[in-house]
Amino acid sequence: MFEQFGIINPWIYIAGAFMIVIAPGPNSLYVLKTSVLDGRRAGCAGLLAVLIGDAVLIFLAYLGVAAMIKSHPLAFSMVKIGGGIYLAWIGAKVIWNTFFVKRAKPAGTAAELSVSEQTKPAKGAALRAFRTALGLSLTNPKSILFYVSFFVQFIDSSYAHPGISYFILAMILESFSVMWFAVLITLGAALLRSLARVPSLRKLGNTALGSLFLFFASKLVLDA
Repeated sequence: MFEQFGIINPWIYIAGAFMIVIAPGPNSLYVLKTSVLDGRRAGCAGLLAVLIGDAVLIFLAYLGVAAMIKSHPLAFSMVKIGGGIYLAWIGAKVIWNTFFVKRAKPAGTAAELSVSEQTKPAKGAALRAFRTALGLSLTNPKSILFYVSFFVQFIDSSYAHPGISYFILAMILESFSVMWFAVLITLGAALLRSLARVPSLRKLGNTALGSLFLFFASKLVLDA
């Protein structure tokens, strides 16, 4: 079925794409973190942003822009450093908000704190999640490498319409992303209800997530 659209070894691609989607990374961690901190709606906004960012990168890879960046070491190093700085900013912001912003709030019970945290407009939280997730997706250099190096292995170079092949491969990948991120959003929303009753666990989870973002950031900068 896939071969008629210029796709070779489709089942290998499907297995590889699924494993790549479920592997922990900045995008999935951010959507999970957003769902835990701001709820299901913000998590869905983050998911939409990741899907749009991935679609943009796939289109750029098809046009050859991503390959051009990859072929120029200095340009690609700048992308890595920029992505690392962005990841570090997200991680530092999570940790800062966890340990410093909340201290300025009046003392109260866990329930009171939970209510006060939820006074932010839901639309505002969703918009912030969308903007941050979109920036995170577009500045991820590993995505550039993936779409350039991975996609081309499954496209028949003799096929007359490679754009169709790219589109089908992209839709398979995006479908896996929707399914996996839906699981993360559901888990995150459930954790939000649980952690609201245990502030110490909430702080521990936020610190772990922030530290993971800083770890990814340091790896990108050191590899640049």
